[in-house]
Amino acid sequence: MFDLLTDYTFQTVLLGTMMIGAVSGALGCFAYLRRQSLIGDVVSHSSLFGVMLFFLASYALTGEGSKSLVVLIPGAIAAGTAALLLTRTLVRRTRLKEDSGLGVMLALFFGAGIVLLRWVQRTDPAIPGRRGLQDYLFGMAAAMTQDDLWMIATLGGLAVLVMLLLWKELKLFTFDPVFSHSLGYRSTLLDTLLIMILVVGIVIGIQSVGVVLMIALLVTPASAARQWTRQLGTMVMLAALMGAVCGLIGSVASALYANVPTGPVIVLSATLIFVVSLLFAPRRGVVSRIGRRRKLIASQAVASSGRSAP
Repeated sequence: MFDLLTDYTFQTVLLGTMMIGAVSGALGCFAYLRRQSLIGDVVSHSSLFGVMLFFLASYALTGEGSKSLVVLIPGAIAAGTAALLLTRTLVRRTRLKEDSGLGVMLALFFGAGIVLLRWVQRTDPAIPGRRGLQDYLFGMAAAMTQDDLWMIATLGGLAVLVMLLLWKELKLFTFDPVFSHSLGYRSTLLDTLLIMILVVGIVIGIQSVGVVLMIALLVTPASAARQWTRQLGTMVMLAALMGAVCGLIGSVASALYANVPTGPVIVLSATLIFVVSLLFAPRRGVVSRIGRRRKLIASQAVASSGRSAP
């Protein structure tokens, strides 16, 4: 264990996955409370298209495609933001509902990303640097470098900073957008800012968790944290902590067992935490509800027997 903790690669993966889990968990609370969990699915899948476009752009400029997050994450952010903004335009100018518009954009961008991925893999002559691109589907945390770690820390820190600076406005907009608009806050601007920080919170994890599984890391810690508290601040902190713990578990498991992938273990850990929260949370948990129901039935039975006594 000492050798593992002092290993440079493990330290890089551990810090990266914990930061990704914390940022995604914290920002995911707003998507969860606004019932916009599908947004995370659209952004994560759409980001593959941006990754492939920027990979091809780096190949056109340098003669070798780059898989560095410094190059690919801006493409993922651009594609995810474009998908959400196009959805909003489509919903406003047509009769489509938001979930239908999101489904259309998910299919469009993800399908285009898969087409580019397959084309790059099968083109002849081979494009230098193309090996390993399929890892963005399910994640490959072991490929994380020091530059990637700085990119994750910078973008994640900026997203969290924006959330903290606009805490009051985002909180009001999340729970009551109509009242927020009546107070003079620009709903469109707040919605766009919230979309952008959610996009950042999602795309920073595409290398470690993958575009297919990233939605789970965005929504599951937030769903688990909601079971334990009714306060937004506490919920955000709990979700961030749970996300970081999931990153820790995934990194340690993949380091100890060679054939265990990091991303799926992170998602399974988040699911386990959610199940435990769903069952044993003190107020909203299933066990707690069953206990309260039995006490209520027992008290009603005692009251009815007292009334029927001569």
